[in-house]
Amino acid sequence: MSQKKYQHITSRCFINAPWYELKDHYLDLFVANGIQPEIGLEGLCLYEEPEKEFKRIAAILADNNLSCTLHAPFFDLAPGALDPEILEVSRNKLRRAFALIEIFKPKSIVCHLNFETNKQGYKWEGWKPSALETWKELAQIAAKSGCLLMLENTYETSPDAHRTILSEMNSAKSGFCLDVGHLMSFSRTPWQDWLPALSPWLGQLHLHDNNGEGDQHLGLGLGNFDFPALFEFLAVNDLHPLVTLEPHSEEDLWQALKYLDDTKLLDKMDS
Repeated sequence: MSQKKYQHITSRCFINAPWYELKDHYLDLFVANGIQPEIGLEGLCLYEEPEKEFKRIAAILADNNLSCTLHAPFFDLAPGALDPEILEVSRNKLRRAFALIEIFKPKSIVCHLNFETNKQGYKWEGWKPSALETWKELAQIAAKSGCLLMLENTYETSPDAHRTILSEMNSAKSGFCLDVGHLMSFSRTPWQDWLPALSPWLGQLHLHDNNGEGDQHLGLGLGNFDFPALFEFLAVNDLHPLVTLEPHSEEDLWQALKYLDDTKLLDKMDS
């Protein structure tokens, strides 16, 4: 792929990059093509990596005028846990991720709300205040550096939990990250129900495609999601969220960039 062929696209969005994959395999590719990473902090990197290594990668990005976003860990975590021991372990791992905001100076840090109706729904009155305390604390940490906290949908089947949490947080530095692939895979309601409910908080998009059969993370245009309709909604409603592409292969990365180049959808949102 020619150097910076899609810079007019990559300069306006972020590309998901798990920490070890970015550091060990893809950093040169990102730098050569002007790709801004959304750095995934899943797994053990928050315990194993020395601070100097995070600073080294942050310096390379800054030296090449590449901004970034962060994606906080979510596996095994319960930010609204009723068990105080589990809750504190979850909060401590998230705090480790938020401590990196000072190093990377990200535009946003994305977190999973981690509400599942079939698990926490019948314990809502206990789960909600616990989750609120978690996210309020973390939002304050992010806000000190001018970073946005974005709460992403995953297994939530409706926008209700996000709307309640964001309403009660009442934070100008906190918002909603719509993950369209998760919505197609796990939600019982379409994005046309989610966005009218959550438009006041919409701050970021996670874009990847699938055919409705699973969380496939395909390149845009390879599945069934109606991206033109989504961007038309954004344009009509004057919404300008951050955009992150979430392909799970290099092939799907180039497909996603080509799709955005061909369709000019970012131009529609920016107009």
